Amino acid sequence: MPRFVIEREIPKVGSLSDDQFQAVAAKSCSVLRNLGPQIQWVQSFVTDDKIYCVYIAPNEEMVREHARQGGFPANKVSQVRKVIDPTTSGA
Repeated sequence: MPRFVIEREIPKVGSLSDDQFQAVAAKSCSVLRNLGPQIQWVQSFVTDDKIYCVYIAPNEEMVREHARQGGFPANKVSQVRKVIDPTTSGA
């Protein structure tokens, strides 16, 4: 199943409280339950003004539907073509 990285531009998102992040995560999980098991949220990385989310989904359209139903921005959705890490070097 394809993986996607979603870039969400949200000014000052890095300064949200833990309670606010919990509410956002709960909303996301609720939408995911409604969309069914074919879409999964893997994890997200929060910076000052953006959230980068990793999802597993059959296609970009489903990722965008999750964003629409959840009221989350999905400024850029990119399909992951390859995963590399330090072990890729062969060293």
